[in-house]
Amino acid sequence: MKHVELFTDGACSGNPGPGGWGAILRYNGREKELSGGEARTTNNRMELTAVIEGLAALNETCAVTLTSDSKYVIDAIQKGWARSWKRNGWRKADKKPALNADLWDRLLTLLDIHKVTFVWVQGHQGHPENERCDRLAVSAAERFKQPQ
Repeated sequence: MKHVELFTDGACSGNPGPGGWGAILRYNGREKELSGGEARTTNNRMELTAVIEGLAALNETCAVTLTSDSKYVIDAIQKGWARSWKRNGWRKADKKPALNADLWDRLLTLLDIHKVTFVWVQGHQGHPENERCDRLAVSAAERFKQPQ
């Protein structure tokens, strides 16, 4: 199984507001940058989208080391919350609806395909790939901002 490194970040100007996501895939010394955005979204949706788009870009089952600064994404997967929400009809333990169920469902499907290890890094602390992903995400969000 190929081992791929995936770095991701999301950004939003306002919450909700124009947002963007960025991802870097690295395999065998080669890199591919991905990015995109939406006109009206949230930071959490962009964090999730970055992970989804990065994993979806893989053409075969891979072992992936995914590095992100999103505690929202990493905790929901590592602590089993997202799978629990799905089992409970996209309801959280407090019976309130789980936000972003559409994206969580897509991510859980991808996690059934790939063997993913999550690594959390603190954002804006000089981690080179995290900083690059942040720039990709902010740049993508800028394309959706309305002229003042």
